[in-house]
Amino acid sequence: MRATQRLTAPQGALLVIDLQDKLVAAVADGPKVVANAARLVRGAQILGVPAQATEQYPKGLGATVPAIAELIPERPSKMTFACCSAPQVLEQFYGRQVRHVTLAGAEAHVCVAQTALDLLDLGFRVQVAADAVGSRDPFDRDVALRRLEAAGAVISTVEAVLFEWCETADRPEFKAISALVKERT
Repeated sequence: MRATQRLTAPQGALLVIDLQDKLVAAVADGPKVVANAARLVRGAQILGVPAQATEQYPKGLGATVPAIAELIPERPSKMTFACCSAPQVLEQFYGRQVRHVTLAGAEAHVCVAQTALDLLDLGFRVQVAADAVGSRDPFDRDVALRRLEAAGAVISTVEAVLFEWCETADRPEFKAISALVKERT
């Protein structure tokens, strides 16, 4: 894929990483990260973009927050930080011929970063919704986003992702996507 290629819905997927009770409570702007990730999931559902979520050691970090769990009921658990170690994640991407993956979740400098780097290494284009990822320390999040951009990931925003997936105001889903964008957190 070309670095300038737009990341549209037909070949894309969304992965929400480890937005769990105890982790979100410690993340800077945790409620905002969750709200933005939920908007991405709802947008993905409207536009037919496959969406997955993962849980990091749920016994210790708790369950996925309700706003995400309600939207994505099946979430593989993992012990490694990178989501690519959960076989279901890659199986779904390969099975649906996904070429690019949009990431949201926590923590930006650990699980999100390691997942992004693995996906890039596997040949996927990776997009990170900067306003839908977080870390306990905002400095860690900011450094992670810079590192991922230098590695080849596209750093974007929820609004930009939703409109890029939608592609045109002519499609029937546009009004629903526009309404999601207006749900500013």
